[in-house]
Amino acid sequence: MLETFTDSNFATEVLASDKLTVVDFWAPWCPPCLVVGKTLEEVAKTFGDKVKIGKVNADDNPNVAVDYAVTNMPVVLFIKNGQVVDKQVGNAPKSTYEKKIQQFL
Repeated sequence: MLETFTDSNFATEVLASDKLTVVDFWAPWCPPCLVVGKTLEEVAKTFGDKVKIGKVNADDNPNVAVDYAVTNMPVVLFIKNGQVVDKQVGNAPKSTYEKKIQQFL
């Protein structure tokens, strides 16, 4: 199960985390977003507690989406030590996410 990040918990759960955090910006009306969510659930099983993986519903949490200039969805940000270190726009295979995660572990 992926974590849920919101406007109110983003700073503590993502920016202050000591782990690489993968943040999926999605919306319920976006079919590709649903595919990315399922892919990231599989990725989360692979990496366990080494990486924090979660989702931000951009419709319900507009402040975080605006802060990170999310204008297209799905977009996945890779955040380490409070900084965006990589990003994936659009759907991608599981291997793409795994490679990006591995380079920052």
